[in-house]
Amino acid sequence: MTRRFTAVFQDLFDYRIRETSRYPKWLRVAGARNDDGSGVHSLVRGLGLETVCQSAKCPNIGECYGRGTATFLILGRHCTRNCGFCAVPHGVPEPPDASEPERVATAVARMSLAHAVITSVTRDDLADGGARHYVKTIRAIGRLSPRTAVEVLVPDFNGDGNSVAEVCHAKPEVFNHNLETVNRLSPLVRPQGDYQRSLRVLKQANRSGLATKSGLMLGLGETAQEVREALADLVQAGCDRLTLGQYLAPSSSHYPVVRHVRPDEFGEWAEVAREMGFSSVASAPLVRSSYHAERFFQERPPAAGKG
Repeated sequence: MTRRFTAVFQDLFDYRIRETSRYPKWLRVAGARNDDGSGVHSLVRGLGLETVCQSAKCPNIGECYGRGTATFLILGRHCTRNCGFCAVPHGVPEPPDASEPERVATAVARMSLAHAVITSVTRDDLADGGARHYVKTIRAIGRLSPRTAVEVLVPDFNGDGNSVAEVCHAKPEVFNHNLETVNRLSPLVRPQGDYQRSLRVLKQANRSGLATKSGLMLGLGETAQEVREALADLVQAGCDRLTLGQYLAPSSSHYPVVRHVRPDEFGEWAEVAREMGFSSVASAPLVRSSYHAERFFQERPPAAGKG
């Protein structure tokens, strides 16, 4: 109705209403290279794989696919949780596909990735939360593409220490688990998750000798003091790599964006994080957990003994 009224108004009065973006200029993705259908997209589709780039409606998909990279989504396309910020479909998942680890490894090898990022939906229906499937994927990549560094972006495995230990024992180069938001907002943004549980997962990975990484979304209504407290909690858990990005609601039914954080504020948070002890920080409006992960990894390689 609104569009029809606008069209009639413009024709009747010979007046053109300029459409404006609901996003500020620093959140508009311009000039991104698009995959032409013969590269990443067709390879992923041909191998029957999923990417979080597509499932989570990532704004950087054109750039990343155009650069010949992607973040692989394993354990199906349906998540057993229904977080207020996430675009990944919620529903009853299929059993894990035993051939998937090998197919992911095949894609990694064909793409000649120096750094592969593997993530998944949350599988609360599985006794181990999908930990063994992660291990199989890490090992398959090690066999088919031994020079590729592997970063895993894992769920919390319901806080099961044995599942966390199983993934850690497979020695990914980077163990990533997102805190997502500050303590106060966590029950609202991800009601089936738990702030303290996520910190325990990161602490366990750090004690296992792995490089640990986490991320926060800004713009959900958090205060500056709450962000500082969350960063301090991550440092206390041993997390030394950090991503900060603007939260963008996937739809009107998701948790709303409270404000758009300006780029200079992200820059200020990067300085704060480094002063607090993070060795590597990526902080900008369009930064996501795996955005330019290979560059992030190369800036601060893991300590000796990883792999």
